[in-house]
Amino acid sequence: MILDYAQFGDVVNFDTTFFTNKEYRPFGIFAGFNHHRGVVIFGAALLYDETVESFKWLFETFLETNGQKKPITIFTDQDAAIEKAILEVFPETWHRLCTRQIMQNSIKHLGNLMKDETSFLKDFKTCMSHYEEELEFEKAWKKLCNDYRVENDLWLDRIYGLKEKWAKCYMKKTFSIGMQSTQLSGKLNGDLKDYLKFSLDIVQFFKHFERVVNDKRDKELKVEFDARNKLPRNLFSKSPIMKQAGEVYTPWIFEEFQEEYKWISACYIKFRNESNALYEYVVAVVEQEGDFKVLCNLFESMVECSCRKFETFGILCCHALKILDVLDIKFIPEAYVLKRWTRAARDMVVKDNKGKQVEEDVHLDS
Repeated sequence: MILDYAQFGDVVNFDTTFFTNKEYRPFGIFAGFNHHRGVVIFGAALLYDETVESFKWLFETFLETNGQKKPITIFTDQDAAIEKAILEVFPETWHRLCTRQIMQNSIKHLGNLMKDETSFLKDFKTCMSHYEEELEFEKAWKKLCNDYRVENDLWLDRIYGLKEKWAKCYMKKTFSIGMQSTQLSGKLNGDLKDYLKFSLDIVQFFKHFERVVNDKRDKELKVEFDARNKLPRNLFSKSPIMKQAGEVYTPWIFEEFQEEYKWISACYIKFRNESNALYEYVVAVVEQEGDFKVLCNLFESMVECSCRKFETFGILCCHALKILDVLDIKFIPEAYVLKRWTRAARDMVVKDNKGKQVEEDVHLDS
């Protein structure tokens, strides 16, 4: 798990669940995505309770075990104790809330607004996941409150106060690798139920939990084997940039990259300024709303887009790829090939908190 966290612990999902152990204690799991976008477990603990002090102890112990490496972003359910512990232990980490849980809570707290087939839930979801710009979000939120006469609703006020933790326009500031909720933990809980029984004692419980971890590793081994023995289908086989992508990215990420590349032909340049070292462009997409500002410095191999696809997910967007194509750049600049998404993601030396090299798990030997 130390090795997994060192390689893929940039974005972490933390969740607690009950009913999986005889002691009826909360079971906390740290998890994330590997380079194949498969679920990987970084750590787990059986807690006595869900107080601030318990979470602080858990987070501090987790950091100590992993050489004080802190995640860039952590996703959790909305919980005051977890939030306070994160602020104290991970003050520099972006804390994001599970959007799925917020939607469920909106039904719980505002179910009366969903009677008579109103569009409240749809409009609320649009506020959460549609708007790219903060001003657009603010206008839409104000309209939502006015249209449904909920300007003074306490739950909505609390959620609005946490908008930077869930609204899409604010999530653009965060490296999230596409994670939006703790649904990942829901999948893990389902796997746990396949192995764990309520009657198990602590020793039996963790032995069975190790079986779940080993299952995840076995699945990665199979995916890794398949990836090494066949390249994904390249729809643009004559393109040097796509050939490079097929060779360096894992198949799942290559498909994501190829999907962006497909949109290049639909992108067009509305404005350009190439008079300075830093080129400026405004790119739009046919039959789609919104303009995107792309900056490019040829001398520094720099290309940035206002959609922030690379900064949030880790691959270049179609708007940036359009500019590379226009400028006749045939390969992805090295700075924009994120190692965590490549076939070589696990090629690194990892040391534990005592400075000893961590050996790769036998289940992941090629």
